Amino acid sequence: MSATSQLTDFSDLYTDLQNRVRVTTGVTATANQAKRYINIALHDMHVGFGEKFYWAERSAQLITHAQYTTGTVDVTQGSVTLTGNSTAWNTNNAFGVANMQVGGKFKVGGSTVYEIATVTGDTAATLTTKYISDTESAASYTYFEDEYALDSDFLRPVDLQSFSDAAEIILISPHEFRRRYPRNNIPGRERVATLITKDPSGDVNLRRRVRFFKPSSETRIIPYSFITNKLAVSSAGVLATNLSADTDEPTVPLSYRHAIVMHALWHWYRDKKDDQRSKEVAAEWAGLMERIIGDTEIGSARPQIRPRVSGYAGRARRTQV
Repeated sequence: MSATSQLTDFSDLYTDLQNRVRVTTGVTATANQAKRYINIALHDMHVGFGEKFYWAERSAQLITHAQYTTGTVDVTQGSVTLTGNSTAWNTNNAFGVANMQVGGKFKVGGSTVYEIATVTGDTAATLTTKYISDTESAASYTYFEDEYALDSDFLRPVDLQSFSDAAEIILISPHEFRRRYPRNNIPGRERVATLITKDPSGDVNLRRRVRFFKPSSETRIIPYSFITNKLAVSSAGVLATNLSADTDEPTVPLSYRHAIVMHALWHWYRDKKDDQRSKEVAAEWAGLMERIIGDTEIGSARPQIRPRVSGYAGRARRTQV
């Protein structure tokens, strides 16, 4: 990149940082420190501000799983084993997804809901906990799903009160969700959502998922918007969490990229040099961020008071009936 133009790629950013603090460039150890400060700065400028930055917003869709009730089931009290009769639990439906999946929910008759631990065949599955009700033979059952994986780039929602405007699904906290719907066992139309976090599976990353009330009864497409965790892009157009190659670029628009260096410079002065200039740079970075936040696009969200009245309105309608 030209030495006289606005900072563009990773090489521009960490080289500019080294030049500002007057260290020798080309030294691997020093360059690596500069690269780390640049990546920290890139992430930090999005903490708490992602929903205000249009470049951090993404959209995705999820497909819900219809409830499955085909056939009957044999289950013994005190056992985790499920034996199906005329069932196709391990067979894919029209959308390429098995009719029963690990993590899905299962119930026979009453309100007690069990989670599926394994599905080993069309007529064989196990529960995560032992079956506590009476032994059943050729009993009707319901399999359903109320949890779904979110896009792998999902960091947090754009709207803190709505998961999907198109599907009219509001968003509430996990605590409030558990309080309102302690037995989420009757499939229907999804109306309320909460975000939950599952243990890692196959890697070190926690898994973000959405849980719905009511659990899905039919296959539906639910669009949603979110803030991405991918803040860098390679010269080939591949998104990444961090800047890595010299030609990688931040997803931050070109006009704002010098703010990344100002944040990194603040930390360099403070942590490596114990330099009073860190305070001056911190003030400059804060001023830049204020201007970036204020530099919104036409139609962008502005501060507003939005009382949560849907619950009151719903109760009022039921009272009038």
